[in-house]
Amino acid sequence: MKKINSSFMEAVSDIRDGSILMVGGFGLVGIPENLIVALSETGVKNLTVISNNCGVDDWGLGLLLRNKQIKKIIASYVGENKEFERQVLSGEIEVDLLPQGTLAEKIRAGGAGIPAFYTPAGVGTPLAEGKETRVFGNKTYLLEEALTADFSLVRAAAADKLGNLTYNKTARNFNPLMATAGRITIAETEQLKEDGFLDTDRIHTPGIYVQQIIVGQQQKRIEKLTVAQR
Repeated sequence: MKKINSSFMEAVSDIRDGSILMVGGFGLVGIPENLIVALSETGVKNLTVISNNCGVDDWGLGLLLRNKQIKKIIASYVGENKEFERQVLSGEIEVDLLPQGTLAEKIRAGGAGIPAFYTPAGVGTPLAEGKETRVFGNKTYLLEEALTADFSLVRAAAADKLGNLTYNKTARNFNPLMATAGRITIAETEQLKEDGFLDTDRIHTPGIYVQQIIVGQQQKRIEKLTVAQR
């Protein structure tokens, strides 16, 4: 049995100033939005956040940006957020911008206990400055170190009381990787089922990686609304 929190504030109560967080999602899809809202209300600060991007101005990680709770972000995409751009240009926040595949592999490696790996992505660019390179098969590769976190905040469609998780369609983006790479993984889920009621062939994250669960519904905002032209 995993710890099942009674509120989102309880779920984030162990997160302290200076914590390193992984936060699942891609754009607004699959983000643990209720955990983020609760975190924005705690006032914790000097956070290092590892996420594909930083939400939008008024939702997702954009709430933490607005409150200036983030000290550093490690991401692959920074568009859609004017406040993020402003803080970067004014020097109020540190940013490590990585190729998306490199970011994903750094997280996967961290969860697998692999300390570093070589990749051709970034060779010959400013990303390679100060990093070790090696040649394999007449091709140059860049050494990248793995990423881990104090806490991983992920979003699932369903969970059971053993902590097994299933994600819905494209919400299965960075969430499964991040669930493995956090010292404490907190899963926000829409449904909590009894043990054995999840289809074992559809379990994307085994419960061994999950320490805490919280149940709640999402607003599921649309990041960019497009309509047919008539």
